[in-house]
Amino acid sequence: PQKTSFHRSQTLGYKNGFAFSRLPTVGIGGERLYVNQLSQAELDELSKRPMLTYRQAKQVPPSGFIPAHVAFDKKILKFDAYFQEDVPLSAEEHYRIRQVAIYYYLEDDSMSVIEPVVQNSGLLQGKLIRRHRVPKNDCGDYYHWKDLNRGMNITMYGRMYHIVDCDPFTQVFLESQGIELNPPEKMVFDPYTELRRMPMHKYVTPSDFDQLKQFLTYDKQVLRFYAMWDDTDSIFGENRPYIIHYYLADDTVEVREVYKQNDGRDPFPILIKRQRLPKTFVDKKKTFPSCVLEISDQEVLEWYTAKDFAVGKSTTLLGRTFFIYDCDEFTRNFYRDKFGITDFQPVEIKKKPLEEVPQVIPPYNGFGVLEDSLQNCFSLLPKPPRKDVIKMLENDHKVLRYQVALESPNPEDRKRRFILSYFLSNDMISIYEPPVRNSGIIGGKYLGKTRVAKPGSTTENVTYYEPSDLTIGSTIEVFGHRFVITDADEYVLNYMESNAESFPMATLQSLRDHFRPRQVVKETAKSDIPMLGTSDQEMDELIVQVQEELKLHKYLNNKSIREAFLQCDKDGSGILDKAKFLALCDSLSVPTNSFLVNKLIDLCSCGEDKINYRDFLRAFPL
Repeated sequence: PQKTSFHRSQTLGYKNGFAFSRLPTVGIGGERLYVNQLSQAELDELSKRPMLTYRQAKQVPPSGFIPAHVAFDKKILKFDAYFQEDVPLSAEEHYRIRQVAIYYYLEDDSMSVIEPVVQNSGLLQGKLIRRHRVPKNDCGDYYHWKDLNRGMNITMYGRMYHIVDCDPFTQVFLESQGIELNPPEKMVFDPYTELRRMPMHKYVTPSDFDQLKQFLTYDKQVLRFYAMWDDTDSIFGENRPYIIHYYLADDTVEVREVYKQNDGRDPFPILIKRQRLPKTFVDKKKTFPSCVLEISDQEVLEWYTAKDFAVGKSTTLLGRTFFIYDCDEFTRNFYRDKFGITDFQPVEIKKKPLEEVPQVIPPYNGFGVLEDSLQNCFSLLPKPPRKDVIKMLENDHKVLRYQVALESPNPEDRKRRFILSYFLSNDMISIYEPPVRNSGIIGGKYLGKTRVAKPGSTTENVTYYEPSDLTIGSTIEVFGHRFVITDADEYVLNYMESNAESFPMATLQSLRDHFRPRQVVKETAKSDIPMLGTSDQEMDELIVQVQEELKLHKYLNNKSIREAFLQCDKDGSGILDKAKFLALCDSLSVPTNSFLVNKLIDLCSCGEDKINYRDFLRAFPL
C-alpha cells in the first residue's frame, strides 16, 4: 500500500541504427530483480516425478492446433448477386437492377457487399455494406458460409439479394465441405441501361447538295456588309459600327467590330465568331439552352443565307439587330450576277444630336477660394485656376493698407482697430489686429489672405472688392462682419495719384480730403510759427473737419459725451487733467488716435497736463 512508484525501466535500445531489446536491470518502481529465479512453469516441470526410476518419462507430443486467422488468412468466398430497386418518380423506368458482389471472409466470418462503380450512372455506388458480421435474424444469429448457395435469396438489412453464381475457389471450398451447390444462373441486367445502349434508328434522307462543290467554287470568297447597331435606348448607349462577313464556302457568318483611334475600348475585334447562325428554330423554344448546348440541324429549321442580307434592311443576329447601310464592290457584283439586284444605294447614317444637359452649379459652401472650389464641378481631376502672371509681376510687394474699425453693437468691439491690407498682385485682402495691452482681446491675424466677395454676389456672377471700393468712411462686409474705413496709409494716396486713370475720381478725392489737414499740419510744423497763436478761424475750420470725420463713427452719442464731461468737472472750471480727459475719451469710444482729433486736443491744451474740454466739446454739437 505504501508503494508510490510504478514506472518501468527502458528495454528498447539502438545500436548502429538497429533496434534491439535488452533485459531490464530493475523491476517495476525500481525494485530488485532476481535474475536466477525460476519461473512458475519451470517450477511445475521440476515438481513432476518420473514414473520409472531407471529412465526419464516420455512427454506427450503437442497437438497440431492451427488458429482460424492463420488457417483461413486471405481466403474469401465471392458470390455474384443482384437486387431490384423501385423507381417511383420516372415515366421511363419502374424498377432498376443493380449488380453487386458479396464477399465472405473465412478468417472471422464477416461479410461485405460492394457494387462496381459505373461512370456517369448518377448513383451512389461502391461499398454498400461494410465488412462485419451480418445478423441473420432477430435472435442474435449471424450469417455463416453454410447459409450461402447459388440460386437463393438472402436478406441483409431489409434488402433482398439474389445469388446467381460464385467464383471457382468458392465452389471448390463449399464442395470440399460437403455442400451441394445449386446450378448457376445468368446475371440479370438493367432493362433501361440496355435500352440506352441500343442505337436509335434514324431515317435521314440523303441530301443532293454537294458541299464539296460549294467549297471548291466559293473558296476564299467573302461578302462584306457595313452595319450599324443602335444602342442609344439603353444607358450610356451609342451607335456602334460593325462589319458583317458572309463566307460563301460554308455559309458561315462573322461579325467584327470597328475601332477608332483613342475610342477608349478594349481591343476585342470579333463580336461573333465565324459560325452558322440560325434564323428560325423548329419549335421556337425560348427555354432551349443555346448558350450551353450546340445547335444542330435538328433544332434549326432555317439558317441564314446570302439572300437574307441586303443594303438598307435590318438583320437580327443572335438577338442583336444590325442595320446594313453599305457593302463593298465584290458584294455588289455577286448580288447583281446571282440574284439580279441592282439597287445598292448606300444609306446615310445620321447621328442623333446629343441632348444638352444644363450644368447646375451647386451653391458655394464657403470652403476655399470660389474659383478653386468651382473647378471641382467641371472635372474629376480639377486644375488650379489660371493666374494673371503679368499682374503678379508688375504689382509684386505692392500693398495698400487701411485702418478699419469694427461696426458692432457691442461697446467693447467698437474700440478695436484693425489694419486691412489689400494686395495688388492677386486682389487678396488680409486683416490684422494690433495687440493692445490690458485690453482683454488677443490680437494678431484676424483674416488670412483671401479674396472677399461683395454682398449680394452669386456663384455665377461674383464681384470682389477692388481698391476703388475702399474709400474713407465706406463700409465693407467681410464674411458677415462689417468694417468702417477710418484711415489709410500715405502710400495709398501716392499710388492712386500715380495711377489716377485706373481709379474713380470720387475715391481719389476722398483720400485727398482726408490727408489735407495732415499736410497743413506738416507745413505749419516746418514753419517756425507756434501752435499757440492759432486764430479762432483756424480753430473753427479744424472743428468742422473733426465733425466731418466723426460722422463716420455713427455709434458716438454727442449728448452722452457732453454729460460725461460735465459730470467729471465738479467745480465747473471747464479744465480737466489730461490723463483723466484721455481716460474719459477712451471710455466713451472717442477716436483719440485719429490725426484730426489729436490736433484738436493739442489746440485745447492749457499747459502740459491740463485741457479745456469746453473747446473740445464744440466738435460734438447737440
